Amino acid sequence: MERSFREQLCFLLLSVSVLRGCCRDLENNEISDEFYSLFNPEPRRDPPDAFVYRRPLRCMDMVAVEGQFTFTAETPHLSCATFLMAEPSELISVEFGRVDIDCSGGDFITVFDGWVMKGEKFPSSQDHPLPLYERYVDYCDSTPAKRSVRSSQNVAMVFFRVHSAGSSFTLTVRKHVNLFPCNAISQSPEGSYTMVIPQQRRNCSFSILYPVAIDISEYSLGRHSSFPKRIMPGCTESEDFVQLLGGNGIDTSKLLPITDICTSFTGPTHMKIGCDNTVVRMVSSGSFVSRVSFSYRALDSHELQTIKLNNVEDFCFNN
Repeated sequence: MERSFREQLCFLLLSVSVLRGCCRDLENNEISDEFYSLFNPEPRRDPPDAFVYRRPLRCMDMVAVEGQFTFTAETPHLSCATFLMAEPSELISVEFGRVDIDCSGGDFITVFDGWVMKGEKFPSSQDHPLPLYERYVDYCDSTPAKRSVRSSQNVAMVFFRVHSAGSSFTLTVRKHVNLFPCNAISQSPEGSYTMVIPQQRRNCSFSILYPVAIDISEYSLGRHSSFPKRIMPGCTESEDFVQLLGGNGIDTSKLLPITDICTSFTGPTHMKIGCDNTVVRMVSSGSFVSRVSFSYRALDSHELQTIKLNNVEDFCFNN
């Protein structure tokens, strides 16, 4: 039976939590280096010029650290995927290393600029700066100059298929500072974030893959406004606004609008949203330096139950 979207998200986010080293108490136990590396990929502090973190890559995998990852097929693997994730203020680069696959026989390794889950993509085509076909880079079709791929945001994905036992490849994953992060997926169920668009005509989305309580504390268009904030179902008359979206997929163009904010303000806007995915999306005309600040935390079980019982308050449990 196909796993639900919620189960897939739980698996991914649990993987991220482990990969970020939430079980660091293991470091103090008398366990082998091999067992330690499985549950805490944060490398031991060897000399920086000598150490590169390495581990095998699984057919279905999550990578949230820098290093070299090698896949070796013991049997045919026809549908494999690796989710790559960094901090919201970082980009990811993927470099193809030693590759031994049969491109002419139908094998492939493809890097996607974003994530794909159940046919939905993050960032959506409306929010990503590249057309969809340019977001896929296939090793078998690329030139040597394209053997290193850099993402546009803090998530990327690698799809691969190999038909023969013994086929293998190595990927080197690195993280880079993103001076003006736009689209991002949060690694954590709680935190705070400020999204800035510096006079560019673009859309930026920050995705939180948890049911959350969210406080939007500031929205600024780079100009002083004496008008009170306007929260309304739609901001059709404005080219600059912030949307709060919710739903159970990752494509922001398919999520349902919860509220729009059209005017600069300073002051809290508090909401509880019981969706698998909550998104703060900022639309900018490029006429102003747009800025939105917010904080968020995961809802506890009591809050979730209250929302679930009140169907008027939240639509996610009805979809």
